[in-house]
Amino acid sequence: MVLSRRWSAFLIAVGVWTWLIWPRFGLAIWKDDRAFSGGSPTSFLWVHAVLIVASLAIGTTVGVLGVRAWRAAGNPADRRATEGPAAEDLAAVRAGTPKD
Repeated sequence: MVLSRRWSAFLIAVGVWTWLIWPRFGLAIWKDDRAFSGGSPTSFLWVHAVLIVASLAIGTTVGVLGVRAWRAAGNPADRRATEGPAAEDLAAVRAGTPKD
């Protein structure tokens, strides 16, 4: 499946958005009074740390998929097979002699 450039851009934007938002949220959690008790991290901090790490991993994956989709959508010839009958058909069309 090949996504359109519009959907690819959306996925890339989601990946970038993730990296803009979650680190700032992490700093806010780190500075929160509930993050540490007696110098030790609390469950409040750990739960949010897991949430942030998971969100960054998912956002990175979505962004990478968006970049790959963008590249795949860039050249229509890339969507076709590079070997076999489909490639022969493509070569014939480019040469101006469609294959029967």
